[in-house]
Amino acid sequence: MLSALALRRVASLLSRGCVADAGAPRAPCAGALVGLQCGAQSSELGRQAAAVEGGRDASKFLGIWGGLPDGGSDRSWWFRCAASSVFRPGLLVEQRFACSFAVGAAPEEVSFGTTAASAACEEGEKYADASNKNKFSLKLLSGSCYLPHPDKEETGGEDAHFIWDEQAIGIADGVGGWAGYGVDAGQYARDLMSHAVIAVQEEPKDSIDVSRVLEKAHRNTTVKGSSTACIIALTEQGIQAVNIGDSGFILIRDGCTLFRSPIQQHDFNFTYQLESGNCSDLPSAAQVFKVPVASGDIIVAGTDGLFDNLYNNDITAVVVHAIRAGLEPQATAQKIAALARQRAQDKNRQTPFSSAAQDAGYRYYGGKLDDITVVVSYITAFGTS
Repeated sequence: MLSALALRRVASLLSRGCVADAGAPRAPCAGALVGLQCGAQSSELGRQAAAVEGGRDASKFLGIWGGLPDGGSDRSWWFRCAASSVFRPGLLVEQRFACSFAVGAAPEEVSFGTTAASAACEEGEKYADASNKNKFSLKLLSGSCYLPHPDKEETGGEDAHFIWDEQAIGIADGVGGWAGYGVDAGQYARDLMSHAVIAVQEEPKDSIDVSRVLEKAHRNTTVKGSSTACIIALTEQGIQAVNIGDSGFILIRDGCTLFRSPIQQHDFNFTYQLESGNCSDLPSAAQVFKVPVASGDIIVAGTDGLFDNLYNNDITAVVVHAIRAGLEPQATAQKIAALARQRAQDKNRQTPFSSAAQDAGYRYYGGKLDDITVVVSYITAFGTS
């Protein structure tokens, strides 16, 4: 019998193919492309969720692609399709960046010299009343776009994500190689994100422990499969993020990329991944980041379908144009995803994936066709009495 590590290696290779055929599609899975929203009777989820299409408030939308596992909750849930149109931005300037490969857990605090607290002091006056009794806080206004691989549009692909109550987001990418064993390759990712939402609800409102959330989600996800994962929460100290594998996020301020979560992989194209049970990479191997933020900062999170095809400057350029145009987070996410899909289908352009493949000794050029998930969060200030 193959060891768990060997099985994951085979699954990873099957999911992506050899490097020469990295753009080849995975076998379709059985999952449907649906959004999961909180019903009005589900008081534990906070405010009633709002639709994201048409520029309406996306901050309360809970957008999981898939549903809660059978018997996973007795809460009231209802389902809604969340298809959206896709914008096509123009050609943007491209710049290579150095890939960073992590080999284990490495809790890290990142400092940029401007903390959320100092930003509050600078901007909080506009929200204070004459007696200075108002409290300054930050929230996430988020929107998302999910583009399954073209050959998996009818079945919904293998990525999953959620947006929760102006405070937390999460993304996961199911390992497609499981399809070769007759397993729905996206179900593990969808269940993982569903359990992550439940775990987030159980956390203190202003101090979500994302490591504990990931551990609970992993422990409660029992279906066969494996997945990368990234969960980000806004806390009183800034953002706290936990990431395992090659999904991740960047933090943008004033048109510059301040921070990029590194890739975790055992070998080229073989990433860290969670799997049911204790014989795989564990949540304890994930990297944890605490990053100070300020009003006006922007988080762009995505699966490898985003980061394999766009450099940091590509993403930042789209964000800058979107902010200048006054676009909402969902529209910004759509533009980023559309550009990533365009680059994925371009065989004549250097991409982060082709750069990494060449550095690993492979002859490869062009994009890498895959599921693409993008979640964009605007960090915004507000005051409460």
